[in-house]
Amino acid sequence: MDNSAQQDFSLDKLRAGDRLEFARLVDLYSGSVYGLGLRMLANEPDAEDVLQNTFLNAWTHLPDFEGRSSLATWLYRIAANEALMLLRRKRPEIQLDDAGAQELPGKLVPSQLLDWSGLPEDELMSAEGKLLIGSAIQELPEALRLVLVLRDVEGLSIKETAEALELSETNVKTRLLRARLRLREKLSAYHRERLVHEDEHD
Repeated sequence: MDNSAQQDFSLDKLRAGDRLEFARLVDLYSGSVYGLGLRMLANEPDAEDVLQNTFLNAWTHLPDFEGRSSLATWLYRIAANEALMLLRRKRPEIQLDDAGAQELPGKLVPSQLLDWSGLPEDELMSAEGKLLIGSAIQELPEALRLVLVLRDVEGLSIKETAEALELSETNVKTRLLRARLRLREKLSAYHRERLVHEDEHD
């Protein structure tokens, strides 16, 4: 989402229930909200539920929106809550509040690391590479996945991510570190196997 877009909207109109202004809001942000739902739930009907419920809640609560955060951050907070509620209903055993925020960075070193500087960028950005990254993101614990999606995929700042998830910035940084290291380990293992396979066939 582009947080600068808030200045293009009339908050007075939105708070007053102006349907045309709200339609503009939906047009601008629906893709990001849907993408968040899809990355969190890996299911199109569930992502559509997140999309619909996010904007229904936004419509209901816009009169109370005080503008202390950007519209984008506020919508992400609603979307994140909708996604987490769906996750809890489907998998009640999920512990979303315990993502190891107190774990020390020194204990987070993955078992396999490959120097990414030696990997061609087109490999990481290839269709196969993107599928691998998407798959690796889906394998992250939900609490880590949400932080990674907001910060690294949607481009929110640490502060905005913390505001959207109602976490401390320290907590966000720790979860983000854990998520990135897990992704790095996954991709390193994949490329290590690929290099070994190529060497065997030389």
